[in-house]
Amino acid sequence: MSIAWVFPGQGSQKVGMADQLITLPEASDRFAMASDLLGRDLLAICRGQNVEGNGPHELNDTRNTQPALFVIESLLVDNLHAQGRDASLVAGHSLGELVALYSAGVFDLATGLKLMQIRSELMAAAGGGAMTAVIGFDRGELQDLVQATEGISIANDNSDAQVVLSGTPEAVTAVSKKLTCKRAIPLAVSGAFHSPFMAEAAQRFAEQLDQVTFQDARIPVLSNCEPSPSQAAEVLKQRLKHQMTTGVRWRETMTAMGEFGIDTMVEIGPGNVLSGLAKRSMKGISSSQIAGTADLGL
Repeated sequence: MSIAWVFPGQGSQKVGMADQLITLPEASDRFAMASDLLGRDLLAICRGQNVEGNGPHELNDTRNTQPALFVIESLLVDNLHAQGRDASLVAGHSLGELVALYSAGVFDLATGLKLMQIRSELMAAAGGGAMTAVIGFDRGELQDLVQATEGISIANDNSDAQVVLSGTPEAVTAVSKKLTCKRAIPLAVSGAFHSPFMAEAAQRFAEQLDQVTFQDARIPVLSNCEPSPSQAAEVLKQRLKHQMTTGVRWRETMTAMGEFGIDTMVEIGPGNVLSGLAKRSMKGISSSQIAGTADLGL
């Protein structure tokens, strides 16, 4: 059996997701560590409490979403390691790539939390864009429209039947209306993530990455911008530097897993979005989800 651990990104969060693992011995300390770093009660935000005075949906603020998912996913992966379990390969979708790097031993917990804080704040500040998910489309038509329209790119190439467009609100709306598709779903985001509009944020994040020492990964990692296996520290850092401005190539990531011989995918974190994509796109793959203590067998 060849196992891939995959880590979901924004969109998988849900109120109450921390309650499934808060009884883990280190859970309270890790949430406290993250809360001290952020200056707000991250566990309360995960429980849907109005901490910052911005209403009941504070968990969906990317400044909270990203650290919350990192805490939860890192807790789950640490407990898997404590049980002697490991993967043959790891990958993460968007912010999940940082959890994948952590799980492969590229950097420690404190570094991961700090990088996630910086990343989330930079992305939150880079506003002014829009994103729309499109489902059921002709890829040739989509690529022609994107190439012919200024200010738009494919942010997430999730599967043959699902992509996310990112760019100016005008460009995203125009392409969504012209494209023949089953559905076009505007996303509740504040910026044009994973597009050239993140260039300034990406540059500032790269400067922070230059101050961090990466270790070679224990196991191969598939990066969002280059879905080929690598364990080299400098390669993985350079790929992460480009992540904000390039699309998440998840369709190609799934293909790379098949070429690597992966037959089992374990989605670590809330939800089953990545498992669902695999079931529809990867023949013969088996999948499971680990979201809390029950899934860990505790």
